[in-house]
Amino acid sequence: MPNLSSFKKFTEGLSEQEYKMPVLFIGHGSPMNGIEDNEFSRRWTKIATELPVPAAVLVVSAHWLSRGTRITAMEFPRTIHDFGGFPQELFAVQYNAPGSPELAKETASIIQSASVELDHDWGLDHGAWTIIRHMYPDANIPVLQLSIDYTKPPQYHYDLANELNALRKKGVLIIGSGNMVHNLRMVSWEMIGGGGYDWANEMNETFKQLIQERNHQPLIHFESLGTGAKMAIPTPEHYLPLLYTLGLQGKNETVSIFNDKAVGGSLTMTSVKIGNG
Repeated sequence: MPNLSSFKKFTEGLSEQEYKMPVLFIGHGSPMNGIEDNEFSRRWTKIATELPVPAAVLVVSAHWLSRGTRITAMEFPRTIHDFGGFPQELFAVQYNAPGSPELAKETASIIQSASVELDHDWGLDHGAWTIIRHMYPDANIPVLQLSIDYTKPPQYHYDLANELNALRKKGVLIIGSGNMVHNLRMVSWEMIGGGGYDWANEMNETFKQLIQERNHQPLIHFESLGTGAKMAIPTPEHYLPLLYTLGLQGKNETVSIFNDKAVGGSLTMTSVKIGNG
């Protein structure tokens, strides 16, 4: 099992110039993706095989909003079933990955723009475990979550993410988990298996183009992108994890897009990988 001793060995074995773990933004969609064998979950499984085995995973999930910034710091985070109306099979899932109090303290110490509180109450919400259980089904890699301070503007989150780059150089896989386009009030059950409204598809294309051009300022100030952006992002919590991913992009790092599909008319599963590996 990777632990903080292996974390330290990983760190000692690399110079800062040699390698950085890639960083991901994953469109997590319905909690049912956590137990279904579908095109999205299969890609999550596959992408884990394309990466070096991480020393730990740090997830910024749309489903942990807090006043101030917090990080899970318990030895064994609980599996949170933060949803309703789904089959009992989903509620029965327990993803028993370890946490890492030591890594939590180190992460808190490297973030200078905020006072980060060590949290012993939260755990792994469905923005984290529904993805990670497909990527690392043995639950043998430490998983932590970093909360989203809902009182802060988008630029704050983008800038905070940049402070986490030191973790990438130590073998930590950082994942933003949300959805670029996420408007549950406009979901079409006729398109639940696939398909998007014109405005959703158009905004998805706009987001992808800006990401691939490394033109981050319009993405940070998404309100400036017009009516389509307001429909795609009626509330920011599912979009902000994308900014954490983009804020970690280095000068010459490549971008690739995967799971690029609209579902339910008003959601996109579009996901991003930054970096080599």
